[in-house]
Amino acid sequence: MAQTKKINLALQGGGAHGAFTWGVLDRLLQEDGLEICGMSGTSAGALNGAALKAGMISGGRQGARDNLEWLWMQVAGVRELAMGDWMAPFGVAFLGQQMANSLPYLMGTAVTQMMSPYSYGPFYKNPLAQIVEKFNYEQVCAHEKPLFYVGATRVRNGKIRVFEGDEIGPDALMASACLPTMFQAVEMFDKTTNRMEAFWDGGFTGNPALFPLFHHDLPDDIVIININPLERDTIPTTPQDIQNRINEISFNSSLLRELRAIEFVQRLIEKGTVTSDSMSRVRIHMIADDALMAKLSAVTKSVPNPAVISTLKDAGIAAAETFLRGDIDNIGKRSSVNLPEMFG
Repeated sequence: MAQTKKINLALQGGGAHGAFTWGVLDRLLQEDGLEICGMSGTSAGALNGAALKAGMISGGRQGARDNLEWLWMQVAGVRELAMGDWMAPFGVAFLGQQMANSLPYLMGTAVTQMMSPYSYGPFYKNPLAQIVEKFNYEQVCAHEKPLFYVGATRVRNGKIRVFEGDEIGPDALMASACLPTMFQAVEMFDKTTNRMEAFWDGGFTGNPALFPLFHHDLPDDIVIININPLERDTIPTTPQDIQNRINEISFNSSLLRELRAIEFVQRLIEKGTVTSDSMSRVRIHMIADDALMAKLSAVTKSVPNPAVISTLKDAGIAAAETFLRGDIDNIGKRSSVNLPEMFG
């Protein structure tokens, strides 16, 4: 009988592009020889993690799959997903371009550039509230594995704040996904600073944070589900493309810093400068589809579209399948990601 492979998941944020992560998780949950022991999530990654954890506690693997589907039906505002035959010749890149050039989106973008989320006064309500308030937090915060961590950015000092256990509630999830140009900062009491604090999206400081997964009760293998392209071959020239690439670079920078630190520690261990007893030898793996993500843009992140979400889910399933056919054999042995080459 094959030994169960134990992994941690690092779930990136990226708005509606988090549907790619849904597809990855849906496929991984069908793999009986794979155990998810810990999760660190930011923004959409935090929502995916909360849905998986709650579903897993209440109904096992199938419960997790069902809960993830419920989450994304809520995001898409539909009961079922379908691309539609008329979309087949065009694909999501064409749809995203049409959405980006549509009058409602252009007007909405102009409003966010001229008005603050605070301009709405008493009429403001975080649109995520109606979703995150429906989670069962006894299950989300349960002490059973997978351990779950949620990252947000403390506005006052720009530092990352990682919520865990009973700290995770609707406010923590909304804080993790709080883009300051779209949502008012989420304010709550922070027991680590002993004062009221305001929080923005965790992607600014950890997308997602890897260090919580260095826990002594967790395995050394971290699988990063990446939904922000690390590379784009073309130079952005339009205002929208330039802003989109700025956002991608900003939201990947914290992850790249942590990966560089891991690579540095691994070199020290290999040279014998430090021992593996004093420093963890973390193994890094990644599931991504940069080719697809490079065809999409900020509009398909911020405007949930059932056709795009359906395509992203299917792409996530395919990417997970590729991982399971190849890199899964590296779990427990070596990193699938060549960190020295990445930072060479």
